Amino acid sequence: MANHKSSLKRIRQTEKRRLHNRYYAVTMRHFLKKVRNTTDKEEALKMYPTLQKMLDKLAKRNIIHKNKAANLKSSVCAYINKL
Repeated sequence: MANHKSSLKRIRQTEKRRLHNRYYAVTMRHFLKKVRNTTDKEEALKMYPTLQKMLDKLAKRNIIHKNKAANLKSSVCAYINKL
């Protein structure tokens, strides 16, 4: 166990940030699943800008890697075009 006040505080901060980042990552995954399960092209096109904004924001804040965000956007865009 940590012996210093600063390390105890660091543990608290890290746990708080981990839960915060996890919430946004899970929210993004659920929305991504919702877009991928959509069979209506018009509805998917309406949801795509929201997904794109979400992915860019997560990549900017280092919750996900920027290349992962680019790959996800690309694959979803290909899926929408295929509809």
